[in-house]
Amino acid sequence: MKIAFTASDAPVAQTARAVLATRYGAVDEGAADVIVALGGDGFMLHTLHRTQSLDVPVYGMNRGTVGFLMNGYSESDLVARLKAAEEAVLNPLSMRAETVSGEVHEALAINEVSLLRQGPQAAKLKIWVDGRLRLEELVCDGALVATPAGSTAYNYSAHGPILPIGSEVLALTAIAPFRPRRWRGALLAAGAKVRFEVSDPNKRPVMADADSRSVRDVVRVDIASEPGIRHRILFDPGHGLDERLIQEQFA
Repeated sequence: MKIAFTASDAPVAQTARAVLATRYGAVDEGAADVIVALGGDGFMLHTLHRTQSLDVPVYGMNRGTVGFLMNGYSESDLVARLKAAEEAVLNPLSMRAETVSGEVHEALAINEVSLLRQGPQAAKLKIWVDGRLRLEELVCDGALVATPAGSTAYNYSAHGPILPIGSEVLALTAIAPFRPRRWRGALLAAGAKVRFEVSDPNKRPVMADADSRSVRDVVRVDIASEPGIRHRILFDPGHGLDERLIQEQFA
């Protein structure tokens, strides 16, 4: 098995990369059967985005903090673990954000696309779903659309629902909503196309973010699932995303 190792800048991750590459050998990512990513969840997302054109599965080992997308770290039996690993396929969200100045920025997000107020005043957003205006005015700190894989991240912190992997559902969640005061968001089909329009963007500026790639001063953001893009991620048997999502709900 040809393995490529990549690691975050954290010293503990760099040390692990050196140890594992010496023990198991290492090849370039373009020649690898599998990529082993050493770091935390943020680094795993970075690796998945960076290597998406290779169609090579990524197996993460936690050398960060939470490690929701990572497996436990061990220097022994790596080849056996890789052969036994279970694969999950994740489809990202696409974000198309237009700014006050007319610039258009595009990005992909594995976890979520979020809109966040930039200043002290709450954002005012209109929400369209599949071309139909569904909410005339949401006054809030922000709002997000999350995939099942990202539903335990920012979405869960904002009191959004946890979505089972493979559920073909997206979560649309408000962040600190003021009006409608009790609006709890919505569950949408995976194929839904969501548009946020920013009311009064000069007085109430808003930024958009796709997996930490940010665009400031947006006026319109379009979000849709991208089924043609596949991120392949490997987990130890019995510790895949489905099991982790269930564990999170009973923690």
